[in-house]
Amino acid sequence: MEGRITELRMEHITKRFPGVLASDDISIEVGEGEVLALVGENGAGKTTLMNILMGLYQPDEGRILINGEEVRFRGPEDAFRMGLGMVHQQYMLVQNMTVTENVALGYKEAWSPFRLSLPEVRRRVIEISERYSLAVNPDAYIWQLSVGEQQRVELVKTLCLGARFLILDEPTSALTPQETDELIALLRNMTSELSIIFISHKLQEVKALSNKVSILRHGRVVFSGNTDDHSSQDIAAMMTGHSIDLPKNEEERREGETVLSIRDLVVMSDRRTTALDHLSLDIRAGEIVGLAGVSGNGQRELSEAINGLRKVESGTITFFGKEIQNLTPRQVIDAGMGYIPEERNVEGIVPSFSIRENFILKDASKAPFSSHAILSRKDIDMYSEKLVKDFDVRCPGISTAAGSLSGGNIQKVILAREIERKPRFLIAVYPTRGLDLGAVEFIHQQLLAIRREGIGVLLISEELDEIMDLSDRIAVIYKGSIQKVLMHDEATRARLGVLMAGVKEV
Repeated sequence: MEGRITELRMEHITKRFPGVLASDDISIEVGEGEVLALVGENGAGKTTLMNILMGLYQPDEGRILINGEEVRFRGPEDAFRMGLGMVHQQYMLVQNMTVTENVALGYKEAWSPFRLSLPEVRRRVIEISERYSLAVNPDAYIWQLSVGEQQRVELVKTLCLGARFLILDEPTSALTPQETDELIALLRNMTSELSIIFISHKLQEVKALSNKVSILRHGRVVFSGNTDDHSSQDIAAMMTGHSIDLPKNEEERREGETVLSIRDLVVMSDRRTTALDHLSLDIRAGEIVGLAGVSGNGQRELSEAINGLRKVESGTITFFGKEIQNLTPRQVIDAGMGYIPEERNVEGIVPSFSIRENFILKDASKAPFSSHAILSRKDIDMYSEKLVKDFDVRCPGISTAAGSLSGGNIQKVILAREIERKPRFLIAVYPTRGLDLGAVEFIHQQLLAIRREGIGVLLISEELDEIMDLSDRIAVIYKGSIQKVLMHDEATRARLGVLMAGVKEV
């Protein structure tokens, strides 16, 4: 094992992909015990730069220096050997293996020529999770875990493998506010042992954790300096090139008809425990109902049950007067349901398909996109070009594979497809998770716009500010049941926090 990393520098890094200059002469520096926040809009080049640092990509120009010596990483294993560890925004976990087995894949100390000591790996997982208060079940399969739990597994895995310099790509994007506060406190304490590069779009976290900030825009560093010298508004303006003003739902509430009525819904989790316990909720046309709750309290199961992706054991889901529980996803789509799923890369798009193909996924067999089972390339291209322009999807072209886009641009592809289909109702699950403020502003504007058109929206989010800014009413979910439904003007962070913890109001 090498000693501590007292200084890390990337000098004049340039990386080109077909049609894209992802990194344009970038230089950054991190000292011992420092936290450098790397911020910028989706697609600005942050993740590409860190993938170069971890040896996943090779730079076209530039060099990396650790403790003053130039290093060249042929792959992530070389970076691990030097003590660098990265928690990726897109989880690098094998879904059908346990937490312990995932850690064992890279935990060389547990391997011998003839055997693998899984008990030793399991003990290491428990040790690290207890030391850093990162609660994970070492015996759980990854596919059984919520997004937030998988994020914690990634962090535990990286620490188990001996990281002494952490690179965190949107580490809080899947965490609740309480979990985020705990992680920030943990990371602050860990700077006595290691240095951190912290990629985040949440500027309050950047201010709370980092000593220095580097801002990327279109693949270039447009600012580097001390975090304390600039306000969140200053940083946001430098990120986007303009001031950010997140919209709020300040219009008069409409008393539309009830379009989605859920009664006594019982749904099981993947582990065959009760995920939804006689849940009931009504949503009217032209209103946004925010569903607030700590991750893992049934939000995922509710969205999947409504969309025909999960079996309903008992209870009813009535959509515009017709019961839709246990219909197929195709039948639910045809009934007029729009859906922005939790996991954009797995459920929201087909990553290997082009942007144009993802835009028409739900309607490829319908006019004007096809006639007599023959696709109309001209109509599809015109439609796709319009959506790319209207929704500001930043990409080389509509033939680009959707999976190669940044997280924010993937989300815009999904949003464009769902809204342009003119749904009768929209379910938006964590629609701004991991997105920069510019993308958040745009998506909030779109959600408020469809509300004005009289469309009902179920907004599932762990961002309390998002829920409070956009919702007409806020329903708090706890252990699969609705604790209480509050009017917009009745909700405060403190009151929601208490209800989310399972404390019923008298």
